Order: sequence, then C-alpha cells, then structure tokens
Amino acid sequence: MTKTIIFDFGGVLVDWDPHHLYDEYFGSREKTDWFLANICTMAWNVQMDGGKPFAEGIAELSAEYPEWSKEIRMFFDRWIEMMGDELPGMRELLQDLKAHGYRLLGLTNWSCETFCQVRHRYPVFDLLDGMLVSGEERLTKPSPAIFRRMIEKFSLEPSECVFIDDNQANVEGSVAAGLPAILFPGASKLREMFLPGV
Repeated sequence: MTKTIIFDFGGVLVDWDPHHLYDEYFGSREKTDWFLANICTMAWNVQMDGGKPFAEGIAELSAEYPEWSKEIRMFFDRWIEMMGDELPGMRELLQDLKAHGYRLLGLTNWSCETFCQVRHRYPVFDLLDGMLVSGEERLTKPSPAIFRRMIEKFSLEPSECVFIDDNQANVEGSVAAGLPAILFPGASKLREMFLPGV
C-alpha cells in the first residue's frame, strides 16, 4: 500500500525548460536544440546539479567553446528565465493527496545555486513534507546512490513508496535502488491512480 509519494520537480511540479530563454534569444527552436545538444548539454548541466559551482562549469565550457562564451554565461546569469509556471493541476493534486493522508516528498536534480532562486516562488514546494536536492547531496539521478540516500534520510519503507519522474532513466535508477517508480503520466492520471473518485 502506497503511503509516501515522492515527486521530481522540473517537468513534474514546475516547468523548467531552457527553450523559454534561448528560443527568443536565437530566434528559433531549431537553433536552441542545436545549442543544447552541442554546447550547454544536459550532461554538462548535471555537473552543476551534482554540486559543481556554475562559475567553474561555465569557465571550463567557455574555454572549450570561446565563441559561445556569452550564451554559456546566460545559462546561469539569466537562468530564472528558463522557468515557467507550476504544472497544471499539480498543486491541487498535492493538496488533495495531503488531505487524504499521503506523505509527500521531493527528490530533484537541481543546483543549490539556482534552486534557492525558486524555492519560495512556487507554492507547490511548500506542500512537501521534505525534499532532497542533488546539489546539496552531491549525488544525482539516475545513480542508485541518491535513491538510497533518500530512503535513509527519510526512513522510508520502499514497498510503501512510489517515486514519480518525467525521465525514464531516473525511473529505472530508482527501481534499481529498490524504490518503486513510475514515469509521470500527468496530473489527471495521477489523480485516478491515487485518489480514484475524488
């Protein structure tokens, strides 16, 4: 029986997308796609999620691609422009889950340097009973180590939990660590799963 539901943040509770910033800057989604696939890649960003200072990551990448130094710096200097709204229906769902006795936790890949900018901007985060941020732990999904840390930090009984993420690799990492997980199906589907008839 599920008693604790663990939520990823970006793509599940809130909208984080570099396209919000770079599409307007470059003038096309296609140019942004190329930039994110070849310069400021997700693999590079995950280094900061894991605790590397942005100043260090930006300096290293700018040395490799000096012609893109301005756009690389934007990734941190204008980072807040990558944020959209809370995902539709999720705050209301968490309020109802909480009212029905579920324990709600968060587990996110997020740099401490940027998460502090949004922690109190989105009310949905205040509905969580606790959270684990990768930048603080210096561990990142999908490594099983961060899921084991989650289990230990919150004294979880994995069989009574489910982790929800929008990234299949993170779902698989959670399952590999013994923590049941599902791919985020949207607010309405989650409501049907955990609050049928509500």
